[in-house]
Amino acid sequence: MTNSCFPPAFIFILGAFLIPFLSGRIRSIYVIFLPVVGFCNLISIDVGTMMSVHFMNYNLTLVRVDRLSLAFGYIFHIISFITVIYILHVKKNLEYVAGFIYAGAALGVIFAGDLFTFFVFWETLTIGSVMLIWARGTKESTSAGFRYLMIHATGGLLLLAGIVMMVTKSGSINFGFIGLTDTASWFIFIGMGINCAWPFLHTWLTDAYPEATIGGTVFLSAFTTKTAIYALARAFPGTELLIWIGVAMAAFPIFYAVIENDLRRVLAYSLVNQVGFMVVGIGIGSELAINGAVAHAFNDILFKGLLFMSMGAVMYRTGKINATDLGGLYKSMPFTAIFCIVGAASISAFPLFSGFVSKSMVMSAAGDKNMVFVWLVLLFASAGVFHHAGIKIPFFAFFGHDAGHRVKEAPPHMLIAMGLAAFLCIFNGTFYKPLYSILPYPAIYEPYTLSHVMTQTELLFYSALAFTLLLLSGIYPAEMRAINIDFDWFYRKPLNSFELIVAKILNGLNEFIDKIIVKKFTGSVNKFAVEPVANLTYFVLYPVLENMNLKDNQADKTNEQTNQQIIASAFRSGTSPSGIYAACAVLFIVFLYIFI
Repeated sequence: MTNSCFPPAFIFILGAFLIPFLSGRIRSIYVIFLPVVGFCNLISIDVGTMMSVHFMNYNLTLVRVDRLSLAFGYIFHIISFITVIYILHVKKNLEYVAGFIYAGAALGVIFAGDLFTFFVFWETLTIGSVMLIWARGTKESTSAGFRYLMIHATGGLLLLAGIVMMVTKSGSINFGFIGLTDTASWFIFIGMGINCAWPFLHTWLTDAYPEATIGGTVFLSAFTTKTAIYALARAFPGTELLIWIGVAMAAFPIFYAVIENDLRRVLAYSLVNQVGFMVVGIGIGSELAINGAVAHAFNDILFKGLLFMSMGAVMYRTGKINATDLGGLYKSMPFTAIFCIVGAASISAFPLFSGFVSKSMVMSAAGDKNMVFVWLVLLFASAGVFHHAGIKIPFFAFFGHDAGHRVKEAPPHMLIAMGLAAFLCIFNGTFYKPLYSILPYPAIYEPYTLSHVMTQTELLFYSALAFTLLLLSGIYPAEMRAINIDFDWFYRKPLNSFELIVAKILNGLNEFIDKIIVKKFTGSVNKFAVEPVANLTYFVLYPVLENMNLKDNQADKTNEQTNQQIIASAFRSGTSPSGIYAACAVLFIVFLYIFI
């Protein structure tokens, strides 16, 4: 049905522009109030609602509400509310404005019913997210932000090219199932894949997210990859290639996360790992698999946000984020440690925690399709994520060796935000029916079967045992103060060398052109233009004048004057030396001899 409503995206985006006019407590109340207003607006919109406006020769569907978009809409509002509470200590308006524009753009993407509206909000995502990276104001964040911008601009161009080709061919701008059928669909597929952090295209995430502001990283973990998951679920469900892409995403980040020292970068790799489960679910395409992908996206936003918030609180109090610089913080920050453990248990899929009721849906869907290899890789990935996010993060930050940090507990507003996220992680894992009720398809899946609980418990137990034995034996990779080069080696090393070579060639060419064209040629033209008639006369008579002693006929001139200067002086005074007349007479005789 078609009726009027207020687009959820506009509440956040328009509301963001009022923030610079507010300050202090009024601003704090306003930024908390804004997501509440947005959520109230969202629950007032019925499933099936569509809002369209006419633009040129097309009808743009600004709002299309169905169960798929509504599930993402709920969690985007919830995490926005939690995150703005978390960042209430921030004094600069930039982070609030960028955060709400970013969140509003994500809402615009999931409720867009046409490709044009979808693309506009998709590109707005890049604007908001890159500002959250640059807002940190360090050299590293500036560089990472530019790399992030270039990669997403490339993805946007691919997406736009695909949309233009598709609209030109079909004449329709409706955004629905696309499938891999032609060149246009491949362009759209890859454009979405860049935002989804597919293998080889993922380094923008692990490069930029750890360089963002403390609160900016929480925003970033929630929106870009999840809007890409939504887009793939809308346009490419059941695409088999996504299964293998997702399998690779779930597996390879484990190896990087184990050796990474920066704990926020460990979580960035973990984010890629968890998105891999969602991509597999979309690729399988069954109702159970799609439900699992959406449920896991919902839960991942909460527990990954909680983990990023706990590491942000550690960074806020200690100024450190490397595992080698932390340890023993449970004594000073006990509540933050508890909340971190809740997030770790959730991402590791412990029974009674949120990951348990969503990750298992995807694995069960793979089992139902007899995808043994896929199921085994996902099982390995589940064990791996427990190692690097479930154990490594809380162990090295709060336990392990005592680094001697004696700091205050996180500020109250941070603890409230982490407490809300932790509560929802436990609630969704224990009372999962409300979550299942908002999924795209009717959910009849039962996660708490004896076999599932026993299998997952055994997996977690043996993973913890393996971690302990590897650590005690000294085989577990030591935390080192080093930079781990991922697939970004291809633009950090060869492209840097290429840049230096090109810069040397182009700078050399620029210096040559500056010397010849700018200085010599332009200088000569300028000198000629000062007295053009005199200079032209000199150049015409040059062959004759250089063989005649013009200076002798100009007794009042100094010896330093050249023939050209004498001619110029003659034109200025209205007189001409006799040598000029003689030269003209010689040229006239030569002319007569040649042409007559």
